[in-house]
Amino acid sequence: MRCIIVDDEPLAREGIASLVSKTPGVELVGSFNSANAAARYLSNEAVDLLFLDIQMPGMNGIDFAKSVPPLTLVIFTTAYAEYALDSYEVEAVDYLIKPIKIERFQKAVNKA
Repeated sequence: MRCIIVDDEPLAREGIASLVSKTPGVELVGSFNSANAAARYLSNEAVDLLFLDIQMPGMNGIDFAKSVPPLTLVIFTTAYAEYALDSYEVEAVDYLIKPIKIERFQKAVNKA
């Protein structure tokens, strides 16, 4: 599964990238600090899975998830539990609260 990370926090991107590297069957093909940067990438490249933060400057993760291709799966990775209900609007595969444990991360990937 080809995936990208979209999160405005560099340490969060590094942490998720580390989790991806420990998860068989998942290939990280991009890491972006904004929804706009990820959208530019997705206009030319297809991915299977997004690891997506919700609170970011500019376009938030919920709005961005609404704009991705319909077959692209979304797993939210956020520090805020209060947006979990909103994730159902975009049919997210899962909703992970930071800090993310490897077991929980792999469970979400297996759902995808």
